[in-house]
Amino acid sequence: MSRRFAIAALLALSLSACKEDIAAVPDPIPMTDEALGHYCQMFVADHAGPKAQIHLRGHDAPMWFSQVSDAVAYLHDPERDAEIAAIYVTDMSRAESWAIAGESAWAPAGDLVFVIESDRPGGMGVPEAIPYSDRDEAAAFTAEHGGRIVAWDAIPEAYVRPNLDGMPVPPPNEGAEG
Repeated sequence: MSRRFAIAALLALSLSACKEDIAAVPDPIPMTDEALGHYCQMFVADHAGPKAQIHLRGHDAPMWFSQVSDAVAYLHDPERDAEIAAIYVTDMSRAESWAIAGESAWAPAGDLVFVIESDRPGGMGVPEAIPYSDRDEAAAFTAEHGGRIVAWDAIPEAYVRPNLDGMPVPPPNEGAEG
């Protein structure tokens, strides 16, 4: 009888741990004018295009990124040591415009498709991974701006960190507003 009780208690404990893991995934935070980019320490809202926020376990506030490609680069950073609880990016299918991505058009990065290699740079003027929940909108974007559609986990590290493998960092695309 005590063995059955121990197994039942262990099963209940492991199920409650699963519930804690699910509950531990934080919701996206609406972006404010005070949000600073992790790398650039500039106001995220001052930059056009999609943004990202990464939530780390044990931290109350997310890390902000002025463009999605910077968040992907952070994932590949060999010095990153904190466990990631959630990654949210601006869903351009729900954004107000390229210039104003909006405070709360957030979606889990893994749920979206991304346009890479287009002629549209991100908020910091370098290549961007542009997220869409609507694949048809992503296809329409590629028809106008070039590029290709990939999943979150298929964005190449060399794309977000182009100086790897001896590739030069492309110059900012001036005049890419809209």
